[in-house]
Amino acid sequence: MDYCGAVTTQMIILNGGSSSGKSGIVRCLQAILPDPWLAFGVDSFIAAMPAKMQASGEGITFAPDGGVSVGADFMALYAAWTEGVVAMARAGARVIIDEVFLGGAASQQRWQKALGGLDVLWVGVRCESAVAAGREIARGDRVRGMAASQAHVVHEGVIYDLEVDTTHTESLVCARTIAARVS
Repeated sequence: MDYCGAVTTQMIILNGGSSSGKSGIVRCLQAILPDPWLAFGVDSFIAAMPAKMQASGEGITFAPDGGVSVGADFMALYAAWTEGVVAMARAGARVIIDEVFLGGAASQQRWQKALGGLDVLWVGVRCESAVAAGREIARGDRVRGMAASQAHVVHEGVIYDLEVDTTHTESLVCARTIAARVS
């Protein structure tokens, strides 16, 4: 809460499939929001994991068709990472999360449990599968098929405060729409 007792947004959680445009929106949000916001994403979490977990059944594996599987060790570290990010928000940092809810509503529920009482703006980032697949090819750092396999499943059962679609809308326009909802 601010000094007037109004609720202030402490976290923005962007959820969307691979190559949907989340990272671009995050960078734009950091540039246009008046206060400093820290950004964290599942990609940086995966990059921080030991290399031996990045191709392990207990860690994370990427199938040739773009499917993603995570094991028990991944989930344990992910839960700790989530709690750490939430602790930063509780300590006063404003935080933007770039997420991929592979478990749809169950993934959101894990975050909600950790967030307990924080003011969060939930944002769905949508992108037509074919457009996301084209971005995936252009990026060159993803297994082909990941964007298409995630485009819809990450949104199943997830409840948002706001949704944006990057299929034909630039990151900055999406960020301005989101920023207008931040209190």
